[in-house]
Amino acid sequence: MQIQKFDEMNASPEQVRAHYQAYADWLALQPDDVMQARREEAEMIFRRVGITFAVYGAKDEDGSGTERLIPFDLIPRVIPADEWQSMEAGLVQRVNALNRFIHDVYHGQEIIKAGIVPAEQIFQNAQFRPEMMNVDVPGGVYSHISGIDIVRAPDASGKGEYYVLEDNLRVPSGVSYMLEDRKMMMRLFPELFAQNRVAPVAHYPDLLLETLRAVSPAQSAQPTVVVLTPGMYNSAYFEHAFLAQQMGVELVEGQDLFVKDDFVYMRTTRGPKRVDVIYRRVDDDFLDPLVFRPTSTLGCAGLLDVYRKGNVTLCNAIGTGVADDKSIYPYVPKMIEFYLGEKPILNNVPTFMGRNADDLKYILANLKDLVVKEVHGAGGYGMLVGPASTKAEIEDFRKAVEANPGGYIAQPTLSLSTCPTYVEKGIAPRHIDLRPFVLSGKTVQMVPGGLTRVALKEGSLVVNSSQGGGTKDTWILER
Repeated sequence: MQIQKFDEMNASPEQVRAHYQAYADWLALQPDDVMQARREEAEMIFRRVGITFAVYGAKDEDGSGTERLIPFDLIPRVIPADEWQSMEAGLVQRVNALNRFIHDVYHGQEIIKAGIVPAEQIFQNAQFRPEMMNVDVPGGVYSHISGIDIVRAPDASGKGEYYVLEDNLRVPSGVSYMLEDRKMMMRLFPELFAQNRVAPVAHYPDLLLETLRAVSPAQSAQPTVVVLTPGMYNSAYFEHAFLAQQMGVELVEGQDLFVKDDFVYMRTTRGPKRVDVIYRRVDDDFLDPLVFRPTSTLGCAGLLDVYRKGNVTLCNAIGTGVADDKSIYPYVPKMIEFYLGEKPILNNVPTFMGRNADDLKYILANLKDLVVKEVHGAGGYGMLVGPASTKAEIEDFRKAVEANPGGYIAQPTLSLSTCPTYVEKGIAPRHIDLRPFVLSGKTVQMVPGGLTRVALKEGSLVVNSSQGGGTKDTWILER
């Protein structure tokens, strides 16, 4: 069976899509040596600025460092205004429903009583935090920064349909690359931004700070916000430092914070300063050694107690992971109907759950055609892409699924849309996805765009940075 493909730029070999026409005309006039020189310039600047990504467990040829430069592609991904408008409405709807769901999980549990989500899916979930039961968080917002992964695949008519592939609600990363990619494009090709009405994204740090301040428990006009990082060895440390600097707030590690008299303080050269909002980039398990992992040095002892008393806000809230687990993902369309009384604007990818006997039978019979994922997996690890795997890999995965069926979901191998990409041998199609970032505070808002990730290996569907993927600038064209 020939898998249909959807090319973002070209409707056919002879015809460019209308929203790409101006860019395609410009690209056709660019000499190869100029594009190659721009590519090398981008790499040099990214290296100098330190825009890197640490790959755990990976070693370079000389046996050293795990720091990798995230490859940047010169050809933007372009989305017309009407498509973005619909996607944005779908994302706001979805994040609203997910926040309602997390609140419900830790309060009335109405969705369980209604028989929509099975109780064991929540209470046996490793990300469920009983410590959060009946804790009220400001505005009922748990996921203040949500990264929702979107893919496009051909539909029956051959046009592309957007699907949500995954919800990232704990500590989603990648927004710094979105901002740096735009900065790089404006530096390398300023004329393109004079010729095209590209919606801006540079105000994201302002919106982020506004969102964080809006959920502060303090009554002060200028709440103290900090970014909590696990430290320089974390894969996304560049982003932690970048966002703190862009927002003009302190970047702190666990050792910089302490609890006294039911409040959190940071150590400064001028003495202790009370902290109102912590944008934490540290997982739940490491936040408070008195409650979670006792050996953790990344958090702050006593933090949970202050949090539960409402004297500090954590963004994102403890326990949000219960909603971004891959085994909960299939229930999101029902959540939208249950909490909002609306039909989902953005569809899920059809999903089979290993915990259901019929689904399991189907998964095991069709491993070679499916993408199978660990429900707690992330970063492209712990997954099988059936059509790209060897018989031995498929058989190994079969044993893992049979041993722990509830630990896996499976999805059809979608033919992710492709976008022309500047690779070693010139311009060639490569598969892409998109991660827009949704901010929830007093209101839900987002910048027009997101991080487009691109699978640089020919034919590969795995776009994750940890698996060698690159990034592109994402243009939302204004009307």
